[in-house]
Amino acid sequence: MRRSTIAICAALAMLIVIALVGSTLIREHQPDLGTSQYGTGAAEKAIPAPSASPPDDGNWTMPGKDYASTRFSGLRQVTPQNVSKLQVAFTFSTGTTEGFEAPPLVVNNTMYVIAPWPNNVFALDLTRPGAPAKWIYEPRPAAAAKGVACCGPVNRGAFYLDGRLYMNLLDGNTVAIDADSGKEIWRTKLGDIQKGETITMAPLVAEGKVLVGNSGGEMGVRGWLAALDAGSGKLAWKAYSTAASSHGKPTARAPTRTR
Repeated sequence: MRRSTIAICAALAMLIVIALVGSTLIREHQPDLGTSQYGTGAAEKAIPAPSASPPDDGNWTMPGKDYASTRFSGLRQVTPQNVSKLQVAFTFSTGTTEGFEAPPLVVNNTMYVIAPWPNNVFALDLTRPGAPAKWIYEPRPAAAAKGVACCGPVNRGAFYLDGRLYMNLLDGNTVAIDADSGKEIWRTKLGDIQKGETITMAPLVAEGKVLVGNSGGEMGVRGWLAALDAGSGKLAWKAYSTAASSHGKPTARAPTRTR
């Protein structure tokens, strides 16, 4: 009995030693997640550059508020103490009952409301009682696009920069609009609804380029990201997330790029 007990104790001791050695080896060969090549722990978390989230100036020029997509306003007029006293200042009808996913933009006392299908844009004057419309932009995208969109003819917003609004239309076009007059400056066709492509995303404008990606993954389309010249609307480049196969269907090869 005593020999059996000693044997069991010895076996347990050996298992503990093996476990400790194994744990040490794993730690030695496993990268330290807190001190990877991209940082030295919690003190160096990935954070956007200050320029990506500048001080609040009262404007809201892109759907995510800033390039860091904080969606946060630093204004302090609304507080926990007065929020219960907020009242409706005005109402405005866009004339559509489709789903709204685009946050309105506010620039220099003008509110830009971006509607879903048919992608109309309304510029409202916030300096006047009732916020009347200064202008209405009606792009009239191809009606067939509404039947191609898999999950509703939505639009996720516009981007304001240097006096222009940039937005995408459901039928695969990207447009630039004069923010003061509502006049269309240029229109560039990027997607093909005959292939199942639509565009519902909000564009991103940076370093003189308007970045746009397509929708239509449910239709088996080939994904791409395109860059347009912000001034002229001309295509600068277009990169595909998959390469086309000989049968016309996407394959999982390295991304390709065209000019």
